[in-house]
Amino acid sequence: MKQSKTLIPTLKETPADADTSSHKWLLRAGYIRQNFSGVYSFLPLGKRVLDKIEAIVREEMDNIGANEVLMPALQSADLWKETERWDKMGEELIRLHDRHGREFVLGPTHEEIVTSLIRDEVKSYKKLPLTLYQIQTKFRDERRPRFGLLRGREFIMKDGYSFHDTDEGLDQGYQEMYQAYCRIFERLGLNFRAVIADSGAMGGKDTHEFMALAEVGEDTIAFSTESDYAANIETAEVLDIYEVSTEEQKPLAKVETPNQKTMQEVADFLNHSLDQGMKSLLFKVDEDYVLVVTRGDHEVNEIKLKNHLHAKEVTLVDEEKSLELMKTGFGSLGPIGVSDEIKVICDLAVRSLANASCGANEDGVHYINVNPSRDLPDVEYADLRFIKEGDRSPDGKGIIKFTEGIEIGQVFKLGKFYAEKLGANYLNQQGKAETVTMGCYGIGISRVMAAIVEQYHDDKGITWPTHLAPYQIHLLVLNHKKAEQRELADQIYQQLTEAGFEVLYDDRDERAGVKFADSDLIGIPYRITVGKKASDGIVECKIRQSNEQDERHESELLDYFRELF
Repeated sequence: MKQSKTLIPTLKETPADADTSSHKWLLRAGYIRQNFSGVYSFLPLGKRVLDKIEAIVREEMDNIGANEVLMPALQSADLWKETERWDKMGEELIRLHDRHGREFVLGPTHEEIVTSLIRDEVKSYKKLPLTLYQIQTKFRDERRPRFGLLRGREFIMKDGYSFHDTDEGLDQGYQEMYQAYCRIFERLGLNFRAVIADSGAMGGKDTHEFMALAEVGEDTIAFSTESDYAANIETAEVLDIYEVSTEEQKPLAKVETPNQKTMQEVADFLNHSLDQGMKSLLFKVDEDYVLVVTRGDHEVNEIKLKNHLHAKEVTLVDEEKSLELMKTGFGSLGPIGVSDEIKVICDLAVRSLANASCGANEDGVHYINVNPSRDLPDVEYADLRFIKEGDRSPDGKGIIKFTEGIEIGQVFKLGKFYAEKLGANYLNQQGKAETVTMGCYGIGISRVMAAIVEQYHDDKGITWPTHLAPYQIHLLVLNHKKAEQRELADQIYQQLTEAGFEVLYDDRDERAGVKFADSDLIGIPYRITVGKKASDGIVECKIRQSNEQDERHESELLDYFRELF
């Protein structure tokens, strides 16, 4: 492709709203352009990269027998109401009406559509298992689109769905897809980890996220220093290995703690360490109220609380509601003497405390010498806190460290949730109606593109892996007006393209400095520069990632690049 015939609008300066490396370089190198907040056009270079990512995904899906389909982006609200996600996903859904007033949604995902398809078309166990997937634009009304392609209102996604007649079949299909995803991300050259995760609004139980490691990561990954264990911090289990104190129990007593609101203020006032305090937070869990108690140095994990209580919704109550229910505001809440109408659950770490402090449910008053085994004899205990760096790894091997990651894919075992809601049944070998069981598998294609740039760039621009770059070779003619340079460049371009190489030929009438800067920005792996030695057939070859360069005769180029590729 001649550069004078395509659209590559590079920028000298970084746009003010480009707050990540991928956003900055994809904009500056002319791969994308923002239409409005959270919505982007993919320009010719960007589209070529997307096509290469999609090709790898399709190959690996074909290898496990998945079938590509294309389902409508415009979905009936009726299906979403049947699964109860019309309300559950709330403002994330982009809703609209047709001229007859019928309600629709622009699909953020396709569980409803694909399950209804199977319900209508698959009637026998003989058609199972079956895996369908598509690569399509999705829509979500993000409250705060940011980070360029990493969090937008419109994005490209590969979503796949498997249907099985047994749980064992789902387990096998899940493992096949898990391994296919590992191969995809390995082929894409990404530094990634597969982590245990929470299924959230998708439903189901078992799930793994695939996270590309990056400084700008939106999620924190907890990983072991001595094993392959990794989990999103929202789901990382904390082992119940707390050492029980042998300290002699002192008499429970109340003390005045005027104007001491935070855990640190109370600890300083009472002259004890933060981990000797008990922190109490009041939550509304569906229609009930729950007081959650953790150690003072720990944080409540609302996902764990939600999963432990099998709840649909968990929200922290405001201080006004706290005053109404507990007769005290924040800072003095505690688990002793709580009304029977409020459930009390303590994190596992609380059980090992001795002579600790907690709020007395009176403003400016705390209990000291609290011993849970004595003072909270009937309380429920569960793992309800966020894991911390330095904790023992849940698999017992090594300790936990944190790193940041970008979610690029996720696999779910949905089970029968959607099939039961939508009536997706089949006849088993005995002719009896059974409900299909499902898996769901997603890859954020446009997010993957951004994640690759997060890992492959330097201070001059993008440094694409060879197999993902929009072109393999960038051919520059430094002075297009000089016949010997132009003729040699034209000859090299013809030879390489006829040999099957993907070549971007910068034939523009621009200064050499502009061409070099644009070439570094665009990040094509190999560069040929035709300049002052063109009359001798000598060109300069440069490798973008390593900046290695040397001179070669034009007659050597075909063999050189054949060996490289």
